[in-house]
Amino acid sequence: MNRLLTLAFTVIFVIGFAAWSMAGMKGKPQGEQIKVAQSAAAGHISKDATIMVIGEDGKLVEVKKGTNGFTCVPEIEAQEEPDPICVDAAGWQWLNDAMSGKPKPTNTVPGIAYMAKGGWHWEKDGKITPATKNEAGAKKVKEPAHWMVLGPFDSKMSGLPSMHHSKFGTYVMYDGTPYSHLMIYQDPNQVK
Repeated sequence: MNRLLTLAFTVIFVIGFAAWSMAGMKGKPQGEQIKVAQSAAAGHISKDATIMVIGEDGKLVEVKKGTNGFTCVPEIEAQEEPDPICVDAAGWQWLNDAMSGKPKPTNTVPGIAYMAKGGWHWEKDGKITPATKNEAGAKKVKEPAHWMVLGPFDSKMSGLPSMHHSKFGTYVMYDGTPYSHLMIYQDPNQVK
């Protein structure tokens, strides 16, 4: 029964991820998109990162080849404020797997992601999933500046909470799914 419940949740979870849109920055000047993308991480990381922007067709286009293994994009969810992200190679694999609807990430080591401008999630009945945003009564919540370890994490095994309402500022997001990851509320510009 538990296995069936996990499978059903994974299908809903993947559908929610695959529905994410990168169209809010579409049509914005390339220079503006580059600046927003680089704002996701500290300058010593983003200056040497690969930069992707949103093309006229709404798809990502590489405009600068990086040298440090990180990739920055100006947004991952078209909202009223851009939510740029900068990820290392394993994180880029994790994010691409999520956005393309794969049932689980294929990276073999944890990834690192920076979101200095914060991001968004939807909550309903104490649960956070990408699919929640399509449910009646879901509440959109703005995440503060943070960085993530994209690995699988388990709140019970790690002793960390699975909700962001923690006094520690660290929690396991999407707990119990293949895309569980560690959220750390700390401005990436303060990470050395």
